[in-house]
Amino acid sequence: MISAIIPTRDRHDQLARSLDELGRMDTADLSEVIVIDNASSARPAIPWRLENGRLVELVCLDQNLGAAARNVGAERASGDWLLMLDDDSHPTSGALGETLARQAPDVGAVTTDIHLSARGVRESGGLPEVPIGCGVAYRREAFLDAGGYDASFGYYAEEYDMAAKLLLAGRRIAFEPSLRVDHRKVNAGRDMGLILGRLARNNGWVLQRYAPRAELRVRLDEMIERYRGIAIKENALQGFDRGHAELLVTITDQRVRAMDSELWDRFTGLSAARSALANARDRLGFSSARVIARGKNDWAVEQALGELAVEQTDSGEVDVIGTLSPGPMLDAIERGSDRPVVAPWNPDETALQSRACA
Repeated sequence: MISAIIPTRDRHDQLARSLDELGRMDTADLSEVIVIDNASSARPAIPWRLENGRLVELVCLDQNLGAAARNVGAERASGDWLLMLDDDSHPTSGALGETLARQAPDVGAVTTDIHLSARGVRESGGLPEVPIGCGVAYRREAFLDAGGYDASFGYYAEEYDMAAKLLLAGRRIAFEPSLRVDHRKVNAGRDMGLILGRLARNNGWVLQRYAPRAELRVRLDEMIERYRGIAIKENALQGFDRGHAELLVTITDQRVRAMDSELWDRFTGLSAARSALANARDRLGFSSARVIARGKNDWAVEQALGELAVEQTDSGEVDVIGTLSPGPMLDAIERGSDRPVVAPWNPDETALQSRACA
């Protein structure tokens, strides 16, 4: 059984469209829908039953819990799996119920292939074992055992914190490219200054909590410079600075559960990059590479290439995609290049691994 959980706030038209789309789903893929209203200025009007007959429950909160509103839905859900959506996202393809049912017992979450259809690209963010919140299914037991989303995050990077807790609990996170979600990603309610401030603060908290102590300083510096650069491009530096200041004040308050190097390499995607790039080098026989389409954790791609003694140069024999986020990586594969394109991890391999013990 699958329970869809949708937090919402003051975006009633988007919520209505997502509910309409869920009403068109095969009933074998959905048992119920739980909408959590994050203290909207007006109560949303929703149907009590979808077109496909599935019941809809509305829970109205008296305060905005951000992403942690999903915890309220998780507690009330009857399904074995929790399909987390935003009020402007919905599944578009894939046998959801069948795919989730065949996951190995240690898979705690399944990430979908999230498209921004209006923009013709995929959603950015996430890592091989870090999902994106508008299109991920959690095993309910695993989600609740991990304590749900940390309410102090509000929104942004709470998935990284959750992924770390799942990995530390011995769980795995699978990526299923056959499952597609459309994220309409409307601009209403999006403040780039607030977003980049939260990203800096919350990602800093994640690093403080889980990074091996030997790597903490360099990863913090890399993260701060990345988001500062984005803030400059988005004309949102003031908001970023506020978030950075909050991080400096609160970072030592975080509970430290530092991962060992093996688990950290999985969390950051370095393990996936090592495996994929070693296999690609053995298959193609290249000794030099150009890194293209840089993005999330490009440092891990560079490190994996360095460990293989592959020279990084603009005249490289192959193009290696420089992001470990699934969406931008898959987009770069589809765009192609004038030379062979090498992906830094294999989404199909993670899906196969998730079924190995089933």
